[in-house]
Amino acid sequence: MTTAPGPGPSPALHRTWPLGRPGAGIALDLGSARTRAWVSGRRVILDVPTVTFPGTGATYPIQRGTIVDTPGTARMLNRLLGHRLPRFGRPLLILVTPVLGGIAYRAQARTAVDVLHPRSVLTVPTARAVAVAADADPACPLLVVDIGAHLTEVTLLTEGAVTDARRTALGTSDLDSNTPPSRITEAVVAMVTTMLEQDHTSETFEALHRGALLAGGGALRPDITYRLADRLRAPVQPVAAPHTAAVRGAAKLLQAARAHPSARAVTDPLHFR
Repeated sequence: MTTAPGPGPSPALHRTWPLGRPGAGIALDLGSARTRAWVSGRRVILDVPTVTFPGTGATYPIQRGTIVDTPGTARMLNRLLGHRLPRFGRPLLILVTPVLGGIAYRAQARTAVDVLHPRSVLTVPTARAVAVAADADPACPLLVVDIGAHLTEVTLLTEGAVTDARRTALGTSDLDSNTPPSRITEAVVAMVTTMLEQDHTSETFEALHRGALLAGGGALRPDITYRLADRLRAPVQPVAAPHTAAVRGAAKLLQAARAHPSARAVTDPLHFR
C-alpha cells in the first residue's frame, strides 16, 4: 500500500447541505486498478490495488469502470477500511463515480459500501472531483481528461455540472510494444473532436481554448501529455498529483459538507452534479 498527502483546505459552499452533525467521513475512489480512500482525521490517502482474495487466488472486482463483483468489492473495502473506522457511529461517505457509470454503477457501488455502515452516501462524478481538487473556476467551461489505467474519460463541465462526456475502454495498463501511447492520445483527440462537432454552443471550444485539465496516472506520462497538447493544438495542464486528484477533490467536498453550519439530519442521499 502506498500513501499520499491528504487534501488541502475545504472550498466554500454556496448551497445548503442536508447532512448530519460532523462525525467520521470517508472519501472513496474505486478505480479499476487502484482504490484510494481518505478517512477524516487522518493525514494520508490510502492507495491499494483493486483486488480481493476470495479463495486461493486474486480476483479483480472492478474492470473497465464497471463493478463486476459487488460482494468482492465489499470484502476489499472491509479489509481496507473496516478497522480504521470508529466502532460506534456511522460515517458520511462521498464516492467518486465514472462520469458515464450511470445508475447501475451507483447502485452496485452503494451496495458494496454498505459494508462500512455509512449514514449517507453521496456520489460525485470523477471530473467534478478533479475540478474541485484543482480549485478550477466553476463559472468557466472546463474540459477534464482523466486517463486511468483501464479507462479514459473526457468531460465538459459547465458551471460545475457535466454537460457532455465521452469515454473509451483504453488506459495506461494497455500500453505495450503493440499499443503505443499515441493510441490514447488519438482516442482523446477523437472524443474532443466529436464533442466540438456536436456542441451547438461555444462551450467546448472555449474550454479547449483555455486548456484541458489532465488527471489520472496517464497525466504523469510526458509521452502522452506532450503529444496531446500538440494534437489538440491547445494547452493541457496536469493537475497536481493527478493520480489522486479525484479522491482529494471528494475529500475537500467531504470536509466542506461536514463543517457547513447549516448541516442537519440526513433525509435522502445527495448526488453532486
